[in-house]
Amino acid sequence: MAEKKWIAMLLAGGQGTRLGNLTSSIAKPALTFGGKYRIIDFSLSNCTHSGIDTVGVLTQYQPHLLNSYVGNGRAWDLDRKFGGAMVLPPYIGKNGGEWYRGTANAVYQNIHYIDHYDPEYVVILSGDHIYKMDYEKLLQFHIEKGSQATISVIEVPWQEANRFGIITTNYNGKIVEFEEKPPLPRSNLASMGVYLFNWKFLKQYLIEDEQNAASSNDFGKDIIPKMLADSNQLYAYQFNGYWKDVGTINSFWESHMDLLNDHQGLRLDDPHWKIYAGDADHPPQYISPEAEVRNSLINEGCWIYGKVASSVVSYNVYVGKDTNIKDSVIMPNVTIGNNVTIERAIIASNTIIEDGKVIAPLNQTDDIQLICQNHLIQSAMKEVL
Repeated sequence: MAEKKWIAMLLAGGQGTRLGNLTSSIAKPALTFGGKYRIIDFSLSNCTHSGIDTVGVLTQYQPHLLNSYVGNGRAWDLDRKFGGAMVLPPYIGKNGGEWYRGTANAVYQNIHYIDHYDPEYVVILSGDHIYKMDYEKLLQFHIEKGSQATISVIEVPWQEANRFGIITTNYNGKIVEFEEKPPLPRSNLASMGVYLFNWKFLKQYLIEDEQNAASSNDFGKDIIPKMLADSNQLYAYQFNGYWKDVGTINSFWESHMDLLNDHQGLRLDDPHWKIYAGDADHPPQYISPEAEVRNSLINEGCWIYGKVASSVVSYNVYVGKDTNIKDSVIMPNVTIGNNVTIERAIIASNTIIEDGKVIAPLNQTDDIQLICQNHLIQSAMKEVL
């Protein structure tokens, strides 16, 4: 049987409840990002650039759009006869079936898929993060350290550390402690949700975890702590690039604003690391003579008659005359009438904003409003953990 050096398992079944109505009918990885991409495009593109040609995409919540979008993986050069992209929803076999109960259980239920390629290494990825990363460098680090499991980490602000799995290491980068969302973090090294395992080593722990009735079948809560408790060789690979978990209204908005910042943002026009996406057939954008656009991303199929500043406007958006949009994210297929004011807001897909409407922070300047079908869905000044 032919074998692969390594394959990726991409966890893309997240419901994204903290994103409110943005994810009421689609899985979070399928959510439009940056005007023309979907969140899952970033992890899939990373695989392509890193030389991983076999990716299992594990879907569950509202999978139809995501399954259709991934298809056979052609957009990311992952349409292969042996390998390529494969959508892996829960299924019923001769011994029955069930929904994925956790991240570890999702991979466990697809052990047969992984064994088919007999890889030496398996990369576990999340389908809801925005970043560009060369997994080949992660693999080199893993091999050099003689690691059995390697977790990619990034420094986060101390005040945000309790949102993540937090890792403490020794001087050599060896992991000595892992805490899932600790109330009082002892480190600000956060897990990026990117794990690299020796496959035979991981397989053993997945089987043991499945046999433990008390387990929540989660990598962060169960698998990683058990590996550490057994004194295995686990190392932290520190990533220094841009990475954002877009799991909340605030972080989703902030990551779009970062696209407009040359100093800290993520370059979408990098010719050496293109973000691949399923092509959409949209007409060219039209910017009228009376329009004014500053520091913004305007995508295909848009008709702009008003003013747009420091905003990301997705495809097929109409902006009427004498309308002012500032510091906002406009999702696809939105119609905005004349003499409208929009500031620090996210306008959900397919929303119609009538003439003369004013959408702006309610009380404090750091409020971000999510608008859907002309109604205020959520005011997200602070993230609810």
